[in-house]
Amino acid sequence: MVARVSTVSFQGIEAVPVDVQVMVAPGKVGMHIVGLPDKAVAESRERVQAALHASGLALPAKKVTVNLAPADLPKEGSHFDLPIALGLMAALGAIPGDALTGYVVLGELSLDGTIASVAGALPAAIGANALGKGLICPADSGPEAAWAGEEIEILAPRSLIAMANHFRGTQVLSRPVAAMRAAAANMPDLSDIRGQETAKRALEVAAAGGHNLLMVGPPGSGKSMLAARLPSILPPLSAPELLEVSMIHSIAGQLAGGKLSDRRPFRAPHHSASMAAMVGGGLRARPGEVSLAHNGILFLDEFPEFTPQVLDSLRQPLENGESVIARANHRVSYPANIQLIAAMNPCRCGMAGEPGHSCARGPRCQSDYQGRISGPLMDRIDIRIDVPAVTAQDLIKPQPGEPSADVAARVSRARTMQQARYGELGRPDIRTNSQCSTALLETVAQPDAGGRALLSDAAEKMRFSARAYHRILKVARTLADLDGIDTIGRIHLAEAISYRVAAERLSQAA
Repeated sequence: MVARVSTVSFQGIEAVPVDVQVMVAPGKVGMHIVGLPDKAVAESRERVQAALHASGLALPAKKVTVNLAPADLPKEGSHFDLPIALGLMAALGAIPGDALTGYVVLGELSLDGTIASVAGALPAAIGANALGKGLICPADSGPEAAWAGEEIEILAPRSLIAMANHFRGTQVLSRPVAAMRAAAANMPDLSDIRGQETAKRALEVAAAGGHNLLMVGPPGSGKSMLAARLPSILPPLSAPELLEVSMIHSIAGQLAGGKLSDRRPFRAPHHSASMAAMVGGGLRARPGEVSLAHNGILFLDEFPEFTPQVLDSLRQPLENGESVIARANHRVSYPANIQLIAAMNPCRCGMAGEPGHSCARGPRCQSDYQGRISGPLMDRIDIRIDVPAVTAQDLIKPQPGEPSADVAARVSRARTMQQARYGELGRPDIRTNSQCSTALLETVAQPDAGGRALLSDAAEKMRFSARAYHRILKVARTLADLDGIDTIGRIHLAEAISYRVAAERLSQAA
């Protein structure tokens, strides 16, 4: 008799169906797992045998063969333990043979028969729902899987015994409840920052349109403080965005307790991060920082200190919104629609341009340091601002700055306008101006006569690239949205160009 159990293997965030076939037959005593298993799957033989023994089920003195089909698809991870164990229990008659036909199963077994949580429960539940099946997963992964929809049947046992009792009818497992992580009560607020009004304005524009932002200033000027407060002015994740983000974090095993959060991701990797850590990779092609920051913020402090290869690897995700990991034997794509926020010192000593300070190496100190950032990467940054040192007068001002809640309300209104605009044009997938295509930009970002004249003069004198030209229009469109105006005026283009001028200077240094 061959018992069959459905499970999944993960390729990116996609759950690929896998058929677990278990046969108990006469022959040399032992368990054999075939079908391109990795080390974790091969070791499941010992975990399954120990868990079944702890649950009171003795294996017969026969040959047990487990085939993971399709046989040419590599199988990775410990979540194959539970489907193998349940298939073996069905083959031995411990549970009804047809009880598992309507479920996709995944879970890791402990030696005492309990079921440990695994990564990927949410993508597995969505994949099971697409197949018209239910899901059997660990109890700790149940709240995460419940987000796949109310119509999908989910069983989340804590042990093999609880699973067997459910199928016998002696113990009924209730459906897990979708859980949401509580919002942080002490989120940093913009009112904490004194001075830096220009930087706050740029931060608001970047938040409203999803634009990339680079802040350049001496140490202690507040660049990191400003970046840390950007999440407080961003709107929460919408339902589709929440599922996209949670699926990536589920694959990465970063959903604590199976609870989801509607706050946008904020990732701040150290400048020693490798290329695999940044864009994804490794033995199992796991998502990197750009994918973990999907629909959120990737903050790179000490921007030039990252290796040039790591920085240039960001060019494709910034342009296409996805991170493609290509290897000799497989190709994996992860979503990576990120908002890049970067901070850097103007030179290696950090004080170039400050009054009363001169670099020992002269202008070369600044040009060499800024030249570590390539021109093509700089061309993809929409807004670049100088963040000067805060004066003593700014610090002793008694009145607090504008709170994040007021700025967040303006950002939310601007984003609502953008979503309504692109929805009317039949592009609901575009959520912010930064995602607008070049062809569509000519429709939604038409400047008035004065704006066209200004943009033409600036493009001719400063020799903007085609990408820079279109990104200026996107920023100007966002500035008009913040003002609640449909037409882009000269004042909006002037401000957008001012954000680009410094970036052009930095590109020339590169």
